Amino acid sequence: MYLNPTKLLLTCAILLVASPVLAQSSNKKPNVNQTPNKTPSSNPVPASVSPSSDTNTDSMRPLAQPESILNYQGAQQIMQDANSAINAGKYDVAVDKLQQARRVFNQLSNFHLQLANSFSGIDNKIVEAQRQSALQTGQMRDEATYQLALVHRAQNKPELAVPLLIQVIQSQNPTTDLGAKCYQQLYELGFVSTPFSTNPEPSASTPNQ
Repeated sequence: MYLNPTKLLLTCAILLVASPVLAQSSNKKPNVNQTPNKTPSSNPVPASVSPSSDTNTDSMRPLAQPESILNYQGAQQIMQDANSAINAGKYDVAVDKLQQARRVFNQLSNFHLQLANSFSGIDNKIVEAQRQSALQTGQMRDEATYQLALVHRAQNKPELAVPLLIQVIQSQNPTTDLGAKCYQQLYELGFVSTPFSTNPEPSASTPNQ
């Protein structure tokens, strides 16, 4: 059989050109930049807990924990720390603690009062509960203020005690036990000169002419 040399050379050339293309195609790697299929997150965001859910307990409410500062129990703990500092004669520490407790109780009282006003005419049960909380925290604020005034007096700083005592009298009313104590302190400091009694003697009546 006779083979045409020209045709044979063309066939070899075609095979040589096709070989690298076939090799490249067989060694082609997958595209690493290809966007993978999305899979569900291993830490999905939890759905909101319904108010009627059994998990809605004090253990799930951060501000209901004793270590929280913005609640009644947390502020009371600050007051206890202040009393411990007073008993140890650490008046500077006591002042810092009492100022902190006073600030927290004041915030709580204002917040509860704002909520009570917001629900006025809408839900009387919430209004009453918030007003009671406002009164309770307001009372503790005044107690902290009175204790702070006593510490300032112990530090021989009556000029710092006087405005605090007057604030409590304005908040409490002079006829309350705490208000009367504050006025007595003002009297002992010499800021006022007239003693005050919660049970004043009745004045003599003028006889009929």
